[in-house]
Amino acid sequence: MAISLVEGKSGLEIGGPSAVFRERGSPLPIYKKVGSLDNCDISRSTVWASHSDSYAFSPQRPAGRNIFCDGSDLSTIANKSYDFILSCHNLEHFANPVKALKEWQRVTRPGGALVLVLPNYSRTFDHRRAPTPVSHMLQDYDQNIQEDDLTHLPEILLMHDLSMDRSAGTREAFRERSQKNFTNRCLHHHVFDEINSRELLIQAGMDVLAVETALPYHIFLLARMP
Repeated sequence: MAISLVEGKSGLEIGGPSAVFRERGSPLPIYKKVGSLDNCDISRSTVWASHSDSYAFSPQRPAGRNIFCDGSDLSTIANKSYDFILSCHNLEHFANPVKALKEWQRVTRPGGALVLVLPNYSRTFDHRRAPTPVSHMLQDYDQNIQEDDLTHLPEILLMHDLSMDRSAGTREAFRERSQKNFTNRCLHHHVFDEINSRELLIQAGMDVLAVETALPYHIFLLARMP
Protein backbone atom coordinates (compact mmCIF):
# COMPACT_ATOMS: atom_id res chain seq x y z
CA MET A 1 0.00 0.00 0.00
CA ALA A 2 2.80 2.44 0.84
CA ILE A 3 4.24 2.18 -2.67
CA SER A 4 0.91 3.11 -4.24
CA LEU A 5 0.83 6.29 -2.14
CA VAL A 6 4.20 7.57 -3.41
CA GLU A 7 4.91 5.93 -6.76
CA GLY A 8 5.67 8.51 -9.44
CA LYS A 9 4.60 11.35 -7.12
CA SER A 10 6.33 14.37 -5.61
CA GLY A 11 7.11 14.34 -1.92
CA LEU A 12 8.79 16.05 0.98
CA GLU A 13 10.76 14.16 3.60
CA ILE A 14 11.20 15.57 7.09
CA GLY A 15 14.65 14.92 8.54
CA GLY A 16 15.92 12.50 5.90
CA PRO A 17 17.55 10.49 4.59
CA SER A 18 16.34 7.35 6.30
CA ALA A 19 17.73 3.83 6.03
CA VAL A 20 14.16 2.53 6.46
CA PHE A 21 13.23 3.83 3.00
CA ARG A 22 16.38 2.74 1.15
CA GLU A 23 16.67 -0.11 -1.32
CA ARG A 24 18.68 -2.88 0.30
CA GLY A 25 17.55 -4.71 3.41
CA SER A 26 15.13 -2.02 4.49
CA PRO A 27 11.61 -2.69 5.77
CA LEU A 28 9.97 -0.10 3.49
CA PRO A 29 12.10 0.48 0.34
CA ILE A 30 10.12 3.28 -1.31
CA TYR A 31 12.82 5.78 -2.31
CA LYS A 32 13.24 4.02 -5.66
CA LYS A 33 9.53 4.42 -6.42
CA VAL A 34 9.00 8.13 -5.81
CA GLY A 35 8.78 10.59 -8.67
CA SER A 36 10.68 13.31 -6.84
CA LEU A 37 11.64 14.03 -3.25
CA ASP A 38 12.81 17.12 -1.41
CA ASN A 39 13.96 17.17 2.20
CA CYS A 40 13.48 19.49 5.16
CA ASP A 41 16.05 19.66 7.94
CA ILE A 42 16.72 22.06 10.74
CA SER A 43 20.35 22.66 9.73
CA ARG A 44 23.01 21.78 7.18
CA SER A 45 24.72 19.69 9.85
CA THR A 46 22.89 17.72 12.54
CA VAL A 47 23.71 14.83 14.86
CA TRP A 48 22.45 12.45 12.17
CA ALA A 49 23.50 13.90 8.81
CA SER A 50 25.23 16.65 6.86
CA HIS A 51 23.49 18.27 3.90
CA SER A 52 24.27 20.26 0.80
CA ASP A 53 21.66 22.12 -1.23
CA SER A 54 21.07 18.93 -3.20
CA TYR A 55 19.20 16.01 -1.61
CA ALA A 56 20.70 12.79 -3.00
CA PHE A 57 18.46 10.22 -1.34
CA SER A 58 18.74 7.34 -3.84
CA PRO A 59 21.15 6.40 -6.66
CA GLN A 60 18.10 5.32 -8.67
CA ARG A 61 16.33 8.67 -8.53
CA PRO A 62 17.28 12.27 -9.39
CA ALA A 63 18.33 14.39 -6.44
CA GLY A 64 15.83 16.77 -4.89
CA ARG A 65 16.62 19.86 -2.86
CA ASN A 66 17.29 20.40 0.82
CA ILE A 67 15.17 23.03 2.55
CA PHE A 68 16.62 24.31 5.81
CA CYS A 69 13.93 25.21 8.32
CA ASP A 70 12.13 23.82 11.32
CA GLY A 71 9.85 20.93 10.36
CA SER A 72 6.98 22.52 12.30
CA ASP A 73 7.36 25.85 10.46
CA LEU A 74 7.41 25.30 6.69
CA SER A 75 6.52 28.91 5.94
CA THR A 76 8.94 29.01 3.00
CA ILE A 77 6.89 26.28 1.28
CA ALA A 78 3.62 27.13 -0.49
CA ASN A 79 0.32 25.44 0.29
CA LYS A 80 -0.38 22.16 -1.54
CA SER A 81 3.14 21.82 -2.92
CA TYR A 82 3.54 18.05 -2.52
CA ASP A 83 1.68 14.78 -3.00
CA PHE A 84 3.05 13.08 0.12
CA ILE A 85 5.15 13.50 3.26
CA LEU A 86 7.73 11.03 4.58
CA SER A 87 8.89 11.11 8.20
CA CYS A 88 10.96 8.44 9.91
CA HIS A 89 11.87 8.54 13.61
CA ASN A 90 11.38 12.27 13.56
CA LEU A 91 8.03 13.32 15.02
CA GLU A 92 9.06 12.25 18.53
CA HIS A 93 11.71 15.00 18.43
CA PHE A 94 9.08 17.76 18.12
CA ALA A 95 7.95 19.52 21.28
CA ASN A 96 4.72 20.37 19.42
CA PRO A 97 3.93 17.39 17.16
CA VAL A 98 0.40 18.51 16.31
CA LYS A 99 1.77 21.80 14.97
CA ALA A 100 4.19 19.82 12.82
CA LEU A 101 1.41 17.58 11.51
CA LYS A 102 -0.73 20.61 10.67
CA GLU A 103 2.16 22.13 8.70
CA TRP A 104 2.70 18.86 6.85
CA GLN A 105 -0.97 18.86 5.95
CA ARG A 106 -0.79 22.44 4.70
CA VAL A 107 1.99 21.76 2.20
CA THR A 108 0.35 18.54 0.96
CA ARG A 109 -2.37 18.43 -1.66
CA PRO A 110 -5.83 17.31 -0.46
CA GLY A 111 -5.99 13.53 -0.35
CA GLY A 112 -2.20 13.29 -0.26
CA ALA A 113 -0.39 10.78 1.90
CA LEU A 114 1.68 10.62 5.06
CA VAL A 115 4.14 7.76 5.52
CA LEU A 116 5.16 8.00 9.16
CA VAL A 117 7.58 5.82 11.10
CA LEU A 118 7.84 6.21 14.88
CA PRO A 119 9.93 4.40 17.48
CA ASN A 120 7.97 1.85 19.50
CA TYR A 121 8.76 3.11 22.99
CA SER A 122 8.65 -0.35 24.59
CA ARG A 123 11.63 -1.47 22.49
CA THR A 124 13.81 1.62 22.92
CA PHE A 125 15.58 3.57 25.65
CA ASP A 126 12.14 5.13 26.38
CA HIS A 127 10.72 1.85 27.69
CA ARG A 128 10.52 3.13 31.28
CA ARG A 129 8.25 5.99 30.26
CA ALA A 130 4.52 5.78 29.52
CA PRO A 131 3.07 6.56 26.08
CA THR A 132 2.22 10.25 25.94
CA PRO A 133 -1.54 10.95 26.15
CA VAL A 134 -2.87 12.48 22.94
CA SER A 135 -4.71 15.00 25.10
CA HIS A 136 -1.32 16.30 26.27
CA MET A 137 -0.09 16.75 22.70
CA LEU A 138 -3.30 18.55 21.76
CA GLN A 139 -2.85 20.82 24.77
CA ASP A 140 0.69 21.60 23.62
CA TYR A 141 -0.78 22.69 20.29
CA ASP A 142 -3.48 24.83 21.90
CA GLN A 143 -0.81 26.51 24.06
CA ASN A 144 1.48 27.02 21.05
CA ILE A 145 4.40 25.26 22.73
CA GLN A 146 7.68 26.18 21.03
CA GLU A 147 10.58 23.91 20.12
CA ASP A 148 12.75 25.21 22.96
CA ASP A 149 10.32 23.64 25.47
CA LEU A 150 11.89 21.34 28.07
CA THR A 151 8.75 20.30 29.95
CA HIS A 152 9.62 16.60 29.64
CA LEU A 153 13.29 16.96 30.55
CA PRO A 154 12.98 15.88 34.23
CA GLU A 155 11.12 12.72 33.20
CA ILE A 156 13.65 11.99 30.46
CA LEU A 157 16.65 12.46 32.73
CA LEU A 158 15.08 10.16 35.32
CA MET A 159 13.83 7.38 33.03
CA HIS A 160 16.06 7.34 29.94
CA ASP A 161 17.78 3.94 29.77
CA LEU A 162 21.36 4.87 28.96
CA SER A 163 22.31 1.19 28.70
CA MET A 164 20.30 1.17 25.43
CA ASP A 165 21.73 4.47 24.21
CA ARG A 166 25.51 4.14 24.33
CA SER A 167 26.07 7.09 21.99
CA ALA A 168 24.61 9.41 24.64
CA GLY A 169 27.67 8.84 26.83
CA THR A 170 27.67 9.24 30.58
CA ARG A 171 24.72 10.42 32.64
CA GLU A 172 26.32 13.86 32.95
CA ALA A 173 27.08 14.07 29.21
CA PHE A 174 23.49 13.10 28.47
CA ARG A 175 22.23 15.79 30.84
CA GLU A 176 24.39 18.46 29.21
CA ARG A 177 23.30 17.43 25.71
CA SER A 178 19.66 17.36 26.71
CA GLN A 179 19.78 20.86 28.19
CA LYS A 180 20.96 22.10 24.77
CA ASN A 181 18.16 20.33 22.93
CA PHE A 182 17.04 23.35 20.90
CA THR A 183 20.39 23.16 19.13
CA ASN A 184 20.79 19.40 18.76
CA ARG A 185 17.13 18.18 18.78
CA CYS A 186 18.03 14.81 20.29
CA LEU A 187 15.28 14.55 22.93
CA HIS A 188 12.25 12.34 22.51
CA HIS A 189 9.70 14.79 23.90
CA HIS A 190 6.87 12.29 23.50
CA VAL A 191 6.78 8.50 23.31
CA PHE A 192 4.53 6.37 21.14
CA ASP A 193 2.85 3.00 20.78
CA GLU A 194 0.36 1.79 18.16
CA ILE A 195 -2.59 3.23 20.08
CA ASN A 196 -1.61 6.83 20.72
CA SER A 197 0.14 7.20 17.35
CA ARG A 198 -3.05 6.22 15.51
CA GLU A 199 -5.19 8.45 17.72
CA LEU A 200 -2.84 11.40 17.20
CA LEU A 201 -3.23 11.23 13.42
CA ILE A 202 -6.99 10.89 13.73
CA GLN A 203 -7.19 13.90 16.04
CA ALA A 204 -5.06 15.83 13.54
CA GLY A 205 -7.75 15.19 10.93
CA MET A 206 -6.17 12.36 8.95
CA ASP A 207 -7.62 9.10 7.69
CA VAL A 208 -5.40 6.32 9.06
CA LEU A 209 -5.05 3.54 6.50
CA ALA A 210 -2.68 1.18 8.31
CA VAL A 211 -0.70 0.78 11.51
CA GLU A 212 1.90 -1.98 11.80
CA THR A 213 4.90 -2.74 13.99
CA ALA A 214 8.20 -4.21 12.85
CA LEU A 215 11.46 -5.21 14.48
CA PRO A 216 13.58 -3.92 15.94
CA TYR A 217 11.52 -0.91 17.14
CA HIS A 218 9.39 0.58 14.35
CA ILE A 219 5.74 1.65 14.18
CA PHE A 220 4.63 2.23 10.58
CA LEU A 221 1.61 4.42 9.89
CA LEU A 222 0.01 5.24 6.54
CA ALA A 223 -2.55 8.02 6.41
CA ARG A 224 -4.38 10.27 3.98
CA MET A 225 -4.42 14.00 4.46
CA PRO A 226 -7.75 15.85 4.62
